[in-house]
Amino acid sequence: MSQIEAVKEKLRVIRILRLLKKSYTYEELSRITGLPITVLNRYVRGKVLPSTQRAKELISLLSPYVNLEEEVKKRIVFDKHGLFDNLKILSDTDLMSLIAESVASKYMEMEIDKILTAATDGIPLAVHIGNELGVDVVYAKKKKEVGVEKFYEVNYISSSSGSVMTLYLPYWAIKKGEKILIVDDVVRSGETQRALIEMCRQASATPAGMFFLISAGNAIDRIKEEYNIPVDVMVKL
Repeated sequence: MSQIEAVKEKLRVIRILRLLKKSYTYEELSRITGLPITVLNRYVRGKVLPSTQRAKELISLLSPYVNLEEEVKKRIVFDKHGLFDNLKILSDTDLMSLIAESVASKYMEMEIDKILTAATDGIPLAVHIGNELGVDVVYAKKKKEVGVEKFYEVNYISSSSGSVMTLYLPYWAIKKGEKILIVDDVVRSGETQRALIEMCRQASATPAGMFFLISAGNAIDRIKEEYNIPVDVMVKL
């Protein structure tokens, strides 16, 4: 194990402990790990890092208590109309980092060149995954940026408004031959995600896979069938 990998493993332990601390008391975590509360407190507060050996042991002990899918589900807030808010997920940096590690492990061997998403809610997730994969993140916007001369431009009809919408991505953002991982927090109708795939095709880049935190409806099944690319989702509603 390289020094960088060892440090990442230690930081992963800290993230896991911080995540579990939201559901477990220090007394409970002490019984699970066999470590004194004072030691666990110093880990959670980031005052010290565990040794390489202890990090391995703690990951083995704590991993069965971490269910990322359930952590996402319990942070989804529904209103009386059945609409939902996922800000509690996107704002939880420890949870997002652990999700990103899980996603990155699936795509590491594919040699992804870029992460592509649409502004704005997909950006936090995309940045976390990009950081784990060590690649840049680019995102399409609904308005043209001042100072950018050329854009990839895709029109699509929004099922929610019935209006023609347009996404813009600067030409420099993706290049011919690059392998692109498309990421978004939520997929509903799939129109935005199809627009992102079309942008990849305009650039002669390859959409190598797609990942979504939450899928509402059956849009991902249609996308899989239509484009024949890997599509992963953490929670289906």
